[in-house]
Amino acid sequence: MYQALYRKWRPRVFSDVVGQEHITRTLRTQVAEGRTSHAYLFTGTRGTGKTTCAKILAKAVNCEHPVDGDPCCACPSCVGIENGSFLDVLELDAASNNGVDQVRALRDEAIYSPANVKKRVYIVDEVHMLSTPAFNALLKILEEPPEHLMFILATTELHKVPATILSRCQRYSFKRILPRDIADRLAYVAAQEHIDLTADGAELLSRLADGALRDGLSLLDQCAAAGGTIDHAAVLEVLGLAGNLQTAQLLEHILRRDAQAALLLLGKLYDGGKDVGAVLGELSTLVRDLLLRRTAPEGGAALLSGGYDSATLDRLGKGVASNRFLYLASTLQKAAADLYYSTNRRTDAELCLLRLCDESLSGDLTALENRIRRLEESAEQGRLIRAAAVQAAPAQEERTAPSPAEEMPPARETPPAEDIPWEEPPEDAPPWAEIPTPQSVSAAPQGKKAAIRPDAGPAATAPDGQKETREIPSQPLPSGGNWWRALTERCKGQIPVFMRAFLDMCTGVLEGDALTVYAPDSITLNRLDNDRVRGVLAQEAGAAAGSAIRVQLREGQPPQRRPQENLQELLEFSRQFDNIEIK
Repeated sequence: MYQALYRKWRPRVFSDVVGQEHITRTLRTQVAEGRTSHAYLFTGTRGTGKTTCAKILAKAVNCEHPVDGDPCCACPSCVGIENGSFLDVLELDAASNNGVDQVRALRDEAIYSPANVKKRVYIVDEVHMLSTPAFNALLKILEEPPEHLMFILATTELHKVPATILSRCQRYSFKRILPRDIADRLAYVAAQEHIDLTADGAELLSRLADGALRDGLSLLDQCAAAGGTIDHAAVLEVLGLAGNLQTAQLLEHILRRDAQAALLLLGKLYDGGKDVGAVLGELSTLVRDLLLRRTAPEGGAALLSGGYDSATLDRLGKGVASNRFLYLASTLQKAAADLYYSTNRRTDAELCLLRLCDESLSGDLTALENRIRRLEESAEQGRLIRAAAVQAAPAQEERTAPSPAEEMPPARETPPAEDIPWEEPPEDAPPWAEIPTPQSVSAAPQGKKAAIRPDAGPAATAPDGQKETREIPSQPLPSGGNWWRALTERCKGQIPVFMRAFLDMCTGVLEGDALTVYAPDSITLNRLDNDRVRGVLAQEAGAAAGSAIRVQLREGQPPQRRPQENLQELLEFSRQFDNIEIK
């Protein structure tokens, strides 16, 4: 009959135990010198060798011919204990025998001498499951046991064991087995079982085992049943981890702030039967791996979940700040915890994805921090563009400095507009570059006239009927996204906060007397497509332009425009202010 690999390859001597040398070395020394204790407590996570070491220790103390503290596994005592025919070594499960009556019966039986071996050994697994009266019944015999009696207690939850029990036992803590040790053991077992296991397959299985060698052997057994070569792709296919690729794709949409693609993929997973809570949990695991690789690139490899290869993690983590990963991890953890109380889990998951794509929707200090960071990035990008434009200018276009006479023209003398030279802007010139045009300057009998830039606002009339004079602003109105951001700032306080958050996700394009607002997805469009938002936008845009502006909302990305087109739009926008006089 076939036997599972984790049972067939369970260690029989201390030297076969993997990853627990600090414990096996001490136990072998105690057995070899005859200094064993009457009570041991083994603690640690599942699959790390607690019960295995307990059985080896039970054989070692009763072995007739021990070898350097290891049992010989050939004498009648070792054989009888291993096949379970000797009742003097008894393994109990405290999860099913946790009552005080069972412990009292064990205590009354333990006083009798063993029939076939030197010591009567009781191995109590999951001892933390015992009730309080059962612990009290066990306490007295642990304190004053007979010479022939030994207790070996094992638990995965040390904090549930009373301190009175702890103080009467020698405690040994089993640590998680390192992935490289698990991979070496899996490769050895695969070679002995004639299983075609590749190095990358063993590495992936070792990381999926999460420090438990028993889990690693069980996963290898499952993959071997499928047949063929067990490599990285085969492990993902057999264990049903191919969905991790969709999780990585979903996170990629989030990192690109593509809310529409993220919601569509979530809907696809939901329609396919995927639980939204599982989706958020897998996203949280992936973000945790990326954060660990960022903060601990060398020593954090052993802490990774193992479901994603290095190439995927490198691609997702490239160019993303650590604070972004911290925000994603904390938001996912909070959303996953709130799903337990949710009445509509899908809606809450979709809202979580929207907050992940745009931090400004979180409504806390994270939103403010994100806006500041975006402003800093925009300022830095503008500085780099201006520096590149200056470096790209041909040296022959540099004009010589004018003479003092040319710098101070005669008073009240202005050349006609048609005499002002006009130069076509270069192809790579930024749209905000200031270039004089024939329409921007004209002669006046009482002084000079100059074009007012679009941020100067409409002209106001003085009380005496004279045209009001004002100074030309020192900086032109930013074009493109900065102009749109300035307009949305004017709408602050006139529309609700959540509508303002959706408005920040849009892009506005002004063409003549029509302002077109492009929403990235249908959800944003439905939130903003109402009379209140359109009225506020029309009012503020009309106040800036000095004329009535029509507002329309569309879904999609705005059309890409050349810098010359943006410049011409600004110039057309400023012509209405040509009649304003300056001092």
